[in-house]
Amino acid sequence: MEAQEISPEEYFIRNEPYYEPVGNEIAVFEAAYRNGLPILLKGPTGCGKTRFMEHMAWRLERPLITVSCHDDLTASDLVGRFLVRGGETVWVDGPLARAVRAGAICYLDEVVEARKDTTVVIHPLADDRRALPMEKIGHLLEAGPEFCLAMSYNPGYQSILKDLKQSTRQRFIALEFDYPDIKLEARIVEKEAGLDAQMAGLLVKFAGMTRNLKGNGLDEGASTRLLVHAGKLMAAGVDPVSACRSSIAQALTDDTEMLAAINELSASLF
Repeated sequence: MEAQEISPEEYFIRNEPYYEPVGNEIAVFEAAYRNGLPILLKGPTGCGKTRFMEHMAWRLERPLITVSCHDDLTASDLVGRFLVRGGETVWVDGPLARAVRAGAICYLDEVVEARKDTTVVIHPLADDRRALPMEKIGHLLEAGPEFCLAMSYNPGYQSILKDLKQSTRQRFIALEFDYPDIKLEARIVEKEAGLDAQMAGLLVKFAGMTRNLKGNGLDEGASTRLLVHAGKLMAAGVDPVSACRSSIAQALTDDTEMLAAINELSASLF
């Protein structure tokens, strides 16, 4: 068995990711990082959680290893497994083990989507032990001071069967995210999409209309991410109604009546 080389250079973010703070989330994250505390980001999809993580990794000058969690993600996927290469059995670290070895930030995106056995390896990393049990090779990997565990989930979207257990939640410093206020969101759309201020403001107004429909035909309203997508199409010459239909309405629902209602809202504004 041979060990795998660790090359964290590819995980460094060299250029500053654009991020507009909405509160004291940067200061809280930095304080948690300095004290070796894990961080939990809570908030709706497309509100800036992943961008925030990229910004903090750049700000702290640490590599960022992101894992998009899904139904089939197991503890072994995170920690590592034995593979046969060229007739030899080789241990290959998973992303969580690579992050611990490299002193990186490991970001588990939508962690509740992963299988329940993942908490077995998360818990000892998220308390005073700060260690990753690697049972298949009989090793306990201790995390250095530069390692940081962060994860996110959308509490408004998850079913009770996929909610985080208290034994997990109470290990983390929680940061709550939501869509920015109207002026800030318009500035973000203007900056990210290359759109003029007036059209960015109309897009944000349209988003507010769709968010009012949450629970009344829509699971989620238009996210800031979707507004940026629509804004980029508009900046490229696509007419606003078509841009909103393709980037926002179709992304939010497949229901014919609800699609018609959302398209009417955009037509009333643009």
